[in-house]
Amino acid sequence: MKIAIIDDNSFLISSIKEKLSFFEEIDIKFTASNGAELLEKLEKNHNLDALLMDIEMPVLNGIETTLAVKKKYPHIKIIMLTVFDNDENIFNAIKAGADGYLLKDVNPHELFNGIVDTLNGGAAMNPSIALKTLKLLRNPVDFDQIPKEDIHLTNREVEVLEQLSKGLSYKVIADNLFLSPSTVRKHIENIYSKLQVHSKLEAVQKAKRNNLI
Repeated sequence: MKIAIIDDNSFLISSIKEKLSFFEEIDIKFTASNGAELLEKLEKNHNLDALLMDIEMPVLNGIETTLAVKKKYPHIKIIMLTVFDNDENIFNAIKAGADGYLLKDVNPHELFNGIVDTLNGGAAMNPSIALKTLKLLRNPVDFDQIPKEDIHLTNREVEVLEQLSKGLSYKVIADNLFLSPSTVRKHIENIYSKLQVHSKLEAVQKAKRNNLI
C-alpha cells in the first residue's frame, strides 16, 4: 500500500511513520509539509493508494488540498488525520471528498486497519467522529450562518494561539516567539479568559469558529 503523509509538524510525521513501521505492507513514498508541496510532488509521482492528511496547514490547508487532489487524482484515497474533531472540520472534510477521518492519537493497529478499510471501499473513522457525523446528518448545520462573536485578541495573543493550534508545547512556543515560558502562560490565561474557555482544544476550536486564526 503506497501512501504519503502531509503535515506541517515534523514531529507528528515522525510519530505517524513510527506507528506504521510495524506493518511491512505499508510503503511510505514521501511526506510533504503543506498542500502546495504535496501537489508539486504528485505531479512527479501520483502512483499512490492513499494520503494521510492534516487539516491545519500553512499555504494550502488539508480541506483545500483534498478538493484539488480529488479533482485531479480521484483514484487516491484521502484520510484526514487531525488533532481536532470539531463539527465544522468534519463537515468540510467530508464535503471536500475525504474518504476517512481519524484523530492523531490513534494507535498503530487502528491506523493500519483504517487505511486497509478505506482502500477496500470503507471509511476510516474514530467512534467519536462517526457519532458527530451521524448527528450532522440528522441535524444539518449551516456553518456560514453561525453568528460570529465579538472577541478581541491582541496580535501577540493570536500568534500564541496559532502556535498552540499546532500542538506545540509552551516551551517551544516561547522559543519560536522569543518569549519566556511564563509570558506564554500569561498570554494563554488571557486568551482563555477572553474566549471564555477552559482548555486548549476549546480555545482553538472557538478561535477557528470566529476566524481569529
